[in-house]
Amino acid sequence: MSRKGRIERGTKETQVLVEIDLDGTGQVDVATGVGFFDHMLAQIGKHGSFDLTVKTTGDLHIDSHHTIEDTSIALGQAFREALGDKAGIRRFADASIPLDEALAQVTVDVSGRPYLVHAEPDGMAPMIGPDYDTTMTRHIFESFVSNARVALHVHVPYGRNAHHIVEAQFKALARALRDAVAFDAKVHGIPSTKGAL
Repeated sequence: MSRKGRIERGTKETQVLVEIDLDGTGQVDVATGVGFFDHMLAQIGKHGSFDLTVKTTGDLHIDSHHTIEDTSIALGQAFREALGDKAGIRRFADASIPLDEALAQVTVDVSGRPYLVHAEPDGMAPMIGPDYDTTMTRHIFESFVSNARVALHVHVPYGRNAHHIVEAQFKALARALRDAVAFDAKVHGIPSTKGAL
């Protein structure tokens, strides 16, 4: 059984291609034109053990918002497509990941119902590198959750360095998603009393 998703999304602002294999080995080929965002997408592939290809061209002459947003939408759509009917998966998972002084805690439910709870330390630096607005982290997760249709809780109780705070979140997300979509020998069919996710 192949668990792969492929989404092409085109607007007047961006052209996006996302391919994901949930049963991959962490092979990543990512290029969006936004360096730190590429680095975060690579965390999802590598630490989720997902093969991930992302190719985005966008209106970076304006800013990075549309490029990041549309890529995140397509990533969520590809993830949902790859999941199929979700039969046999664990569904729930969590991960706590430290990155030096920062700690990120992520809990996920591949529920079919999009919901995001996101909390990170106040007073973060507004930018990481020349083109990553740190307020985009929440928006990335909002866009992903809405299209993947998962419930996602992200909590960073402490951290000082903005790079560490954000990267820890993506690493924790990757590990939680990896466990949530893994097959469980004790799960037969759809992991829900409703019979559908």
